[in-house]
Amino acid sequence: MKIAITSTGNSLDSLIDSRFGRCSYFVVYDTVTGSTEFVPNKNKDNIEGAGPASVQLIATLGAKKVVSGEFGAKVKAIFDQLQVQLVVINDPDKKVSDIIEILNRNNHN
Repeated sequence: MKIAITSTGNSLDSLIDSRFGRCSYFVVYDTVTGSTEFVPNKNKDNIEGAGPASVQLIATLGAKKVVSGEFGAKVKAIFDQLQVQLVVINDPDKKVSDIIEILNRNNHN
């Protein structure tokens, strides 16, 4: 399964970005292959509609789960329609590598 994680930068040492629609990068982690892909969020500077535009980006990347600090109401409704699971992590000090480690631990239980 592909999981998108909002990130402040393009490395595994980057911190989780609390903003979904305006995050700097989406890290797409594939639980099957263990691969990671860093995708710049071209919607982050949109005047409006950054959230819904970012949902479309996530959909094209094939992610079935998204991890971020928060999600807006509009975004939640769209993800519900797409049957994409949302995971909120309220710890701005978590690195992308920490999130991947947690996801792997949960997958093996």
